[in-house]
Amino acid sequence: MVRRRRLTTAIGLAMAVPAAYVQFSGRFAGWIEGASLILGATGIALAWTGLTGVSPDWVEDSDVSERVAESEGRKPLG
Repeated sequence: MVRRRRLTTAIGLAMAVPAAYVQFSGRFAGWIEGASLILGATGIALAWTGLTGVSPDWVEDSDVSERVAESEGRKPLG
């Protein structure tokens, strides 16, 4: 699901908006407010991931050294 960024963002917002309503309206029982916190946090996490994309699971040391060298204006060593 996270690979489809627009769908992930839409689902995240669909979860977060009702949760925010429950939290800010104050008309619901305590257990519903607790469940809405979980739903809202999950929705925000999905929406954020949809907006920013998935980060890589692993970054090679050579990739890091190349990026540092480029940011400092030097040529990479390898």
